[in-house]
Amino acid sequence: MSKFKVFSGTKSRYLALEIAKELGVELGKMNIQHFADGEFEVSYEESIRGAELFLVQSTFANTDNLMELLLMIDAAKRASAASITAVMPYFGWARQDRKDKPRVSIASKLVADLLSAAGVDSVVTMDLHADQIQGFFDVPVNHLYASSVFIPYIESLQLENLVIASPDVGGAKRANSFAKYFKTPLVLCHKQRSRANVVDTITIIGDVRGKDVVLVDDMVDTAGTICKAADLMKQAGANTVRAIASHAIMSDPASERVMDSALTEIIFTNSIPFDTEKCEKATVLSIAGLFADTIRRIFNNESISTSDNFLL
Repeated sequence: MSKFKVFSGTKSRYLALEIAKELGVELGKMNIQHFADGEFEVSYEESIRGAELFLVQSTFANTDNLMELLLMIDAAKRASAASITAVMPYFGWARQDRKDKPRVSIASKLVADLLSAAGVDSVVTMDLHADQIQGFFDVPVNHLYASSVFIPYIESLQLENLVIASPDVGGAKRANSFAKYFKTPLVLCHKQRSRANVVDTITIIGDVRGKDVVLVDDMVDTAGTICKAADLMKQAGANTVRAIASHAIMSDPASERVMDSALTEIIFTNSIPFDTEKCEKATVLSIAGLFADTIRRIFNNESISTSDNFLL
């Protein structure tokens, strides 16, 4: 695997190191030099001519992470890399995926165009906010699912009266996949918002009395929805309420809300770095093995969808 190299941006280095260890390779040497005005420059500190590159960088806030990735791709292209794959465990700006009101941007389409313009050959990401974002790209997109790490964890809990729930109607498809796998009922929550990140009302559709509920979502930002849903389900007679979410955005005051809520536990992946000391109810599962296996399969031209990483 001498022509196979893994590099990382600044904020995703913690995960890239885990992925490289799983692959049995050293993380590539790269330098990101910052200037006084906030501008920065990316340079590779080793030859990458003819190499297949995998650039690990999630594009969570702030926008420096996205800009770093774009410069990494551009520098690799100009250094004659054979192929460039952007490994984006968390694809930021994905919540803006359609024109749902007049005069609004579609940021996820713009990000896809920027990555293509920079010179990326393919993208690996996980649990996009909306599956149709894959269609915004003109290059191959390998869309992974965190279910391969969540399902074994849920099974280890040995919950006797398991029920899968979605905190909103938009996530029904995702939650239904888990419900089918576990052969359990599906409970939905219908929420109404007055504005972004502010939930006015939530209505539970389904029976949770005496049940061990697991709420399924792709991300938790301010935790307003997930905590209100958990509190309502506990009031409706649920035995325990847990939540799983692929991406721990956890903007303030999310940690405080989770700690004050009826949630027994909230489980994330490490697609975004999160310090569990901020929230004692949080558990973080590593996706390094999932991405390492996918990188290995891409390099060897093997099928990804037939692997054990696709449980749903």
